[in-house]
Amino acid sequence: MIIKPVIDGVVARSAHPLGCEQAVLNQIEYVKASQPITNGPKRVLIIGGSSGFGLASRIALTFGAQADTISVSFEKKPSEKGTGSAGFYNDYYFKRHAKRAGRVAVNIHGDAFSQQIKDDVVEAIETYFEGEVDLVIYSVASGMRPKAESGQFWRSAIKPIGQPVSGTTLVLENDQWHNSTLEPATEEEAEATRKVMGGEDWEAWIDALINSESVAKGCKTIAFSYIGPEITHPIYLDGTLGRAKIDLHQTSHALNLKLANFDGGAYATVCKALVTKASVFIPGLTPYIIALYKVMKEKGTHEGCIEQMQRLFSSKLYGGEQVPVDGERLIRMDDWELDPETQARVKQLLDEINSDNFMQLGDYQGFKHEFLNLNGFDIDGVDYSSKIDTDKFIK
Repeated sequence: MIIKPVIDGVVARSAHPLGCEQAVLNQIEYVKASQPITNGPKRVLIIGGSSGFGLASRIALTFGAQADTISVSFEKKPSEKGTGSAGFYNDYYFKRHAKRAGRVAVNIHGDAFSQQIKDDVVEAIETYFEGEVDLVIYSVASGMRPKAESGQFWRSAIKPIGQPVSGTTLVLENDQWHNSTLEPATEEEAEATRKVMGGEDWEAWIDALINSESVAKGCKTIAFSYIGPEITHPIYLDGTLGRAKIDLHQTSHALNLKLANFDGGAYATVCKALVTKASVFIPGLTPYIIALYKVMKEKGTHEGCIEQMQRLFSSKLYGGEQVPVDGERLIRMDDWELDPETQARVKQLLDEINSDNFMQLGDYQGFKHEFLNLNGFDIDGVDYSSKIDTDKFIK
């Protein structure tokens, strides 16, 4: 069959296998041409390694530091009903190219929140890594988390806290500017969001690894966060997402004390705003992103996932004697985004952008291009008119 992009609102319903492979290969080539990661980890566990920062981390460390990796992901497999998710193909093709490069690449498919998957990972560490890991990356992006043994779920809610907030979503399905108002979250919704997106499961993973004696001397762990400029705070930092991220930051301090016993450390890593499968849902954030992309591309400071992760590992986490952090012990990969000159120009653009001119004034085309790329579409070098044997992937 010929696979075409299918977008429902801001959700991709199809993925292109060969496009996903080319996207992985493009990231591999970027890493090979970049500054090597010196003194980097050799045995890496990535919890959520099939897309976004998790996948970019896996590629950067495999091809920039010659690391072996185990990745946990929960992706939709192809079937007679659909193509499956992009993350499924990312896992599939990453493993193929890592093995060709002589690296160990283990894919474990299942719910990262479950105890069974934690047990499976410990077993894989014993089998493939001689029992220990040097780095644990927590990059889980999920909208819900099961409650142990009850059959029920905590579900995250992207909402403000205290007051309603109005914002704009850019609807990718029909390139429309859509205004909406979000009512404030209940305390129950805010707490559920913290349970899903905070640091509790990250800590559970590290505890499981410590208890199974799977932590190597000098082991580090990181999780990804976002803070953003003041203009995004009402819907992000001051809302349910922000509460979850603050919990994540606090968890990093607790984990840092635990890993100090192994001469290691734990860090929350604050990244730049990007087009992700999650960020396109957040009202008010997408106009900011198209303005930010416009300005940072003009200044030559724009970074995608792979550029940020390559810089993180080569110049920050493994770049010297000490890991550079701010006053709250955060690794700041958003330093270029929050540059005062950049933010002043972004604010000026946001004052001018509206429903009639957002395609001209902002980088909407770049925004949509990156969204399509996440799902294997709009990538140079891929023949999208060729038929794909989907039965091969189903088998």
